[in-house]
Amino acid sequence: MSEAVATKEFSPLTQDLGDKIADLTLKQAKELSDYLEEKYGIEPAAGGGIMMAAPADGGPAAEVEKTEFDVVLTGFGDKKLNVVKVVKNLTGASLMDSKKLVESVPATLKQGATKEEAEKMKAELEEAGGSVELK
Repeated sequence: MSEAVATKEFSPLTQDLGDKIADLTLKQAKELSDYLEEKYGIEPAAGGGIMMAAPADGGPAAEVEKTEFDVVLTGFGDKKLNVVKVVKNLTGASLMDSKKLVESVPATLKQGATKEEAEKMKAELEEAGGSVELK
């Protein structure tokens, strides 16, 4: 006997809301985050990293290699214009939005990036004079 894989059903409202959130620009996502925090006291999870539960037997937690990274700009040094240009190219934001993003450090430029993508972004930003953390 083969087991049938259960597919989860989502209401049209949930699907519509999920699609709208997935289509947000970085600026819109930040604005939504700020709104939820101010209006409802909902804050983003600290670190945004992978949470691991200890095994029930009390043994060591299984090692899990992190596969998704947040690229966080932490500074722009004395070459702000160069960093703004790179941020514009990496995010697709307008020049003005990129400038505002750079000036609001620490600023998350990309969430859930692959290791390769995150390291590439970090290298480009550091080459331009910025400082970056991968979380």
